[in-house]
Amino acid sequence: MDLPLYGRTMTTSRGTVTYEDWVDLLVDLISAEDDGRPVILLGASIGGLLTVEAAARSRRVGAVVATCLLDPRESSARAAMTRFGSFALVFMPLLKLVRGPIARFPVKVTWVADLRSMGRDPSLGRLCAKDARGGGGWVPLGFLASYMQHSHSEARTALFPVHLMHPELDKWTPVELSEGTLRTLHGPTTSQLLRGCGHFPLEEPGLRDLLSGLEDVAANAASSIAGSPS
Repeated sequence: MDLPLYGRTMTTSRGTVTYEDWVDLLVDLISAEDDGRPVILLGASIGGLLTVEAAARSRRVGAVVATCLLDPRESSARAAMTRFGSFALVFMPLLKLVRGPIARFPVKVTWVADLRSMGRDPSLGRLCAKDARGGGGWVPLGFLASYMQHSHSEARTALFPVHLMHPELDKWTPVELSEGTLRTLHGPTTSQLLRGCGHFPLEEPGLRDLLSGLEDVAANAASSIAGSPS
């Protein structure tokens, strides 16, 4: 799905979109699409912990698969996700001051995110950086502030399975950071590496690993429903 600020989704209030809006919209979508079958969410990159948070709020999700579980409130994660490294930590306390007209100030994604680390092939990062509907787009400063300060506290209450399928050669968000978040979750968890993949898991054999892992999660969800008493 295209969430506001990305893809082809249009909004008349672009300057006021926050990360909390993303969570609310995803919860609403889960509810609208619920037809009684098990719901499995796949979240990539920033969408990893987003799907866990939304799933915990909706209480309709059977499992989550995430390629990344970066927690923006962790200092190590903040240093990794921005192009400023450890210098980014100096500016983080100022995020609390982002409100009112300042929150509407447009920020280009490439100013903050180092898209050169998107994949093993540098041309992938350049392509994403040029994409006006993706990494080459603009987001309000208030959105970035709301994301970096979101606690994801409800994600920690999740009792459904969360499967981390992390790219093996991710130079942007090291697997250790995602596994640290995974250990804070209360439900059953698994972790596997997508072989030979960078942050955007396109390379083989990691892409095959991801598809195979998704099939296994879906098969387990289906078998649990088939084995439950009617």
